[in-house]
Amino acid sequence: MPASTRHHRALAAIVHCVGFLTAAVPALPALTTADAAAAGRPHPAAATAEPTMPSAPPAVPTPTRVASPVPKPKVSVMVAPASTPQPGYRIEVRNAGNAPVDTTVRQELPQGVSATAISDGGRQVRPGGSAATEVTWRVKLPPRSTTTLDTTLTSTAAQQPVTAPACAFAVDGRQPYDCATATWTAPGATAAAPSTQTSGWRGQVPALLAGAAVLLALAVVGFVTWRRRRPPVAAALASDGPGRIYPRPAAPRPTTRRRTPPVWLIVPVAATVLAATLGTAAWTATRRVSAIDTDSQPTNGAWKGSGVSGGLGVPLREDAFEFTVYRMTCDPGQGARQCQATVGVRNLAPEHHSWHGKLQRAYLANGNWVTTDEQATRRANQGRDVFAEPMAAGSRLVLPLVFTVNGDEAPQRLELRSGVFSAGVRVDVP
Repeated sequence: MPASTRHHRALAAIVHCVGFLTAAVPALPALTTADAAAAGRPHPAAATAEPTMPSAPPAVPTPTRVASPVPKPKVSVMVAPASTPQPGYRIEVRNAGNAPVDTTVRQELPQGVSATAISDGGRQVRPGGSAATEVTWRVKLPPRSTTTLDTTLTSTAAQQPVTAPACAFAVDGRQPYDCATATWTAPGATAAAPSTQTSGWRGQVPALLAGAAVLLALAVVGFVTWRRRRPPVAAALASDGPGRIYPRPAAPRPTTRRRTPPVWLIVPVAATVLAATLGTAAWTATRRVSAIDTDSQPTNGAWKGSGVSGGLGVPLREDAFEFTVYRMTCDPGQGARQCQATVGVRNLAPEHHSWHGKLQRAYLANGNWVTTDEQATRRANQGRDVFAEPMAAGSRLVLPLVFTVNGDEAPQRLELRSGVFSAGVRVDVP
């Protein structure tokens, strides 16, 4: 057999074996990009693919913000007394907003006074069947409208002035929108002014300064007189003897040196005056500080303002603020319970002024007192901390202050103040 034929047969046998092995081995799956990445080898398609642009950076998340309290409706209240023989009042409730508002209007009644006439829809509230304490209305205020409510109360035996404040609340009766007050007086009578207790410190400051000014003035006058006083000169030194006719010709006079007080005299005098002034001021201030007893009932002693006392609905001015307590209610029951006072605060100072919850007190009948429950007060004001920021000059707030008391006793008196050294006001809340 020729050699070429043997080579062709051997090549055919090799091709036959390769085909047999290919048919016997199952087909392998295609290599994916993930498999290639796991094996550490680049995928053929990935190697030939064109590079892609990087994706956009992820958006920065917006920080979560605390939801602000829902703004109050634009509801205002005005109260005017009637010129009638019987105590009467006209209450105007105005809605300045563009949406209707549902509100509860409450007028407080003093002790021993009840309503004899109430405008349509109003009713007296007698808790537990006792004497009437307030007159209430449920009013739906249309947008940009004014609703007028009228009451006539029983007259007092001595025709004393009668103060009956009124407030517009939310439907739940706890969140005040606005309050106003008025005092009815009998025709020809004048309203009684709130009692005041003058603080000694404010009255002593001008007198102290005046005394110091007088001492300094006397020292200056003495010093000037000392300098201007000339030493006595004998007549014989200035004349040629008796019998001269004036005016005499000028004659030379002996040169005299104007005397000045020595330093050793000036310094002790000035030091004595200064020490006396500072000593008097320190002594007076120490007496006033010692007189301030923050644990007494009520707090006595103050550096600024005059202590003022009054009742519900009477505006009371102390150092920087004017306080008006419109209403005081307590939750029924025993144990720890909350008492809420509806208070109007007006900043009459020419600058911003801060106030603090720990300075506001509610006194019980047994002599104990509690300060403002700041957490409960924040909840009553829809999450707003009314003591966190100072009040602007000339601004006014109507807000609830909450006091937590134990037992079945209710507060008999509130003590409100703008600062720790102010005299504050005291309000009886029967």
